[in-house]
Amino acid sequence: MYEAKSKEIVLRRVREALAKSAPFLPPTPDFSSPLHSAPSEELSVEFAQLFIANSGLFLYCESEEDFFDQLYVFKREQNIQNLFVWEPNLQHILYHAGIEINEGEENFVADPESAGLTTCEALIARTGSILVSSANAGGRRLGIYPATHLVVARASQLVPDIKDGLQVLKERHKENFPSMVSLVSGPSRTADIEKTLVLGAHGPKLLVLFLIDDLAQ
Repeated sequence: MYEAKSKEIVLRRVREALAKSAPFLPPTPDFSSPLHSAPSEELSVEFAQLFIANSGLFLYCESEEDFFDQLYVFKREQNIQNLFVWEPNLQHILYHAGIEINEGEENFVADPESAGLTTCEALIARTGSILVSSANAGGRRLGIYPATHLVVARASQLVPDIKDGLQVLKERHKENFPSMVSLVSGPSRTADIEKTLVLGAHGPKLLVLFLIDDLAQ
């Protein structure tokens, strides 16, 4: 259900992008401009395609309310008994949305029926990756130990390349730059044993991104 909807969204946006008329003659290239630049609509398409290719589950949310609805359904269908959320702002909005979460770190347990929900620093379109850091209140554990890692982000967090994401970090945290910065490109995987790909070997087996479209609002 979710995979089909995600691919449908991506294909629809790709078709819309291709349907836009192009100028008869290409504009003169500006060699002083950044190597990788694109309108936000194209960034979202590029990111979604690569994120799905990396075995991530991409869920497009038309609004914050749509995010609540999709999270509620996902939690129920995946039989997630413990949804761990440690970021105060995220706890606040989920509480008012009526979604049951586990706020206490003392009750943390990593099992197949648990999931961690976090935000992120940025979304990198060029690689389809999620930029995370230790500055997040979820720390490192919520993105590593549970079998399912859920991330909620906004379309306004999309940036073209890794250097742009690092610039976002620099401007946001200034002198308190995080001790850990990492790119998450799909669920944990390894092919060390007989070159057979295994998901979830060193971290989450499922990586899910809820992308809230805040650009059209």
